[in-house]
Amino acid sequence: MKKEEAQKKIKQLQEIISQHNESYYKDSNPTISDFEYDILMNDLIQLEKLFPEFKNDNSPTQKVGDDTKKEFKQVNHKYPMLSLGNTYSDEDLIDFDNRIKKLIESEFTYICELKFDGTSISLTYENGELTKAVTRGDGAKGDNVTENVYTIKSIPKKLKGNFPEEFEIRGEIFMPHKVFNSVNAERTENGEQPFANPRNAASGSLKILDSKIVEKRNLDCYLYYLLSDNKIEKSHFKNLQNAKSWGLKISEHTKTCNNITDVLDYIKYWDSERHNLPYDIDGIVIKVDDVNQQEELGYTAKSPRWAISFKFKAEQVETKLLSIDYQIGRTGAITPVANLEPVQLAGTIVKRASLHNADQIELLDIRVNDFVYLEKGGEIIPKVVGVNIAKRESNSDPVNYITICPDCDTELIRGESEAKHYCPNEENCPTQIKGKIEHFVSRKAMNIGLAEATIEQLYDSKLINNIADLYTLNKEQLLQLERFADKSADNLVESIKKSIEVPFARVLYSLGIRFVGETVAKVLAKSLKNIENINNASLEQLIEIDEIGDKIAESIIVFFSIESNNTLINRLKNYGLQLEAEYKEEFENIFNKKTFVISGTFENHSRNELKNLIEKYGGKNTSSISKKTDYFLAGENVGPSKLEKVEKFEIKRISEDDFIKMINKK
Repeated sequence: MKKEEAQKKIKQLQEIISQHNESYYKDSNPTISDFEYDILMNDLIQLEKLFPEFKNDNSPTQKVGDDTKKEFKQVNHKYPMLSLGNTYSDEDLIDFDNRIKKLIESEFTYICELKFDGTSISLTYENGELTKAVTRGDGAKGDNVTENVYTIKSIPKKLKGNFPEEFEIRGEIFMPHKVFNSVNAERTENGEQPFANPRNAASGSLKILDSKIVEKRNLDCYLYYLLSDNKIEKSHFKNLQNAKSWGLKISEHTKTCNNITDVLDYIKYWDSERHNLPYDIDGIVIKVDDVNQQEELGYTAKSPRWAISFKFKAEQVETKLLSIDYQIGRTGAITPVANLEPVQLAGTIVKRASLHNADQIELLDIRVNDFVYLEKGGEIIPKVVGVNIAKRESNSDPVNYITICPDCDTELIRGESEAKHYCPNEENCPTQIKGKIEHFVSRKAMNIGLAEATIEQLYDSKLINNIADLYTLNKEQLLQLERFADKSADNLVESIKKSIEVPFARVLYSLGIRFVGETVAKVLAKSLKNIENINNASLEQLIEIDEIGDKIAESIIVFFSIESNNTLINRLKNYGLQLEAEYKEEFENIFNKKTFVISGTFENHSRNELKNLIEKYGGKNTSSISKKTDYFLAGENVGPSKLEKVEKFEIKRISEDDFIKMINKK
């Protein structure tokens, strides 16, 4: 693969994976299966290994997914809360075992645990009392959900026995099958959308602001990892048994395995036995038992080297394809969707599944009335993976992919390198218009409190026809609509008003320019400073900007060549939106492109805050230590392997206080 092609592919994968992270962690509504996500992530990892010059700290390979929400107070983790590397094959586990053997000279044992399919939690106990419960968040900080966790009966508020003065224990909050079925039955009866699966139900419930409602959800929790500065056992397994004696809920299925053969036997047993559990598991977690050996093995940027998760392969069923619908996205992209004869798959009834694009339909030779094979990779999103040709009707015809938009009758187009067909009528296609508004008001864009159903209502009532129309809405108009009362109307008007304060980079992202995700929007805002400069930039000028390739540059040029988009931006400018960055020239060269590596936990700033300061003052963040690293910004609990490299390469080590003094001196 050529260098330019690799750079484009890496940026594309980074954007796609970041979007899926948003759906999974923030919205509790994953759009692809774990299996498909892991394939994308593995592709990105391999490409970044081959072309390390295109890897950066904003890459999903270098970060833990972020589940924080602004409604909750964020709390720094005392110990970083990382994610696990994972695999679906025995061969990868054997490779993992071989790596451990090369790195550890002494004997070691594994601990195998069920991988509960829920949402991660970190509990802090002080003098035997639960004082804090925090979600994984971005790994450095998470949401304080203590009040909600107090409602979970299996998590004790007060411990018994001989426990450390202060410790942290981590685990998984989940929703048992029986509770999940009851909650969904109630939601369906009330006309609400049922949860897709127990994992979504658990993560969504934990983030409800009213703890009384959380209590009614009857969540449960298993705990699996103890951390403390006080004296604890040097065996992970013994720590869990001690925690159990204090009254904490530890799975009885955790097992010591002496070698990789024992591990594979344990996995094989639970691959079939898991279906008899009263809750969901999606794999097995394998950990080195000895805590000292864990420390010796250390960590990558986002996961421990001493642990790995094995994920079970998806269940497969057969059902009949009744028809194909075509959905339109906010960018005009067409997605074919299979309407299926209802069938049970991984605990839920499946009626619809994505067919992705015309190429996928042609590749599988899918035809209406075929009997197709379905999978739920990671047991979330159903996917058609094959056809039972033996059952095909003799008179069946291949699918004629649509050529006209089903919503506005515009002829579809397909770019030379595009996988999907597109409707080019973005100004008048109703589905695209509503989709653009949904994107504009989303949390990471303008963060306006507007639900999809309300957007539909406002559009159908002809109160809005584009994103700028939102800023013309008033309370009197809203009160004329069904379901709007004084308070809800006031809240929406206030939310729209507050969005004017959103910084330029997010406004740019909210415009929905194709291929301009959050990261690209930040780069453009910092490089070109305001919307006029971006509008006036030539293709060559855009491509010269770091991280902007041909595809993104061409998309920006096309966006600003459309007269209605410029009219829209002028209206937004008149309504007071931030269309200029606040970067000050005197800030930009303080570190003069010096390279930083950050490690450990910090007292006064989160890692993200420190990284933002480094970038703000002209520095560059990297994840790995090398001869080219200028500064090692070290907090508490830095791994010994990193310190050895710092010493080996004679890199300047600075503390959090040193770093702030460097800024203040300037």
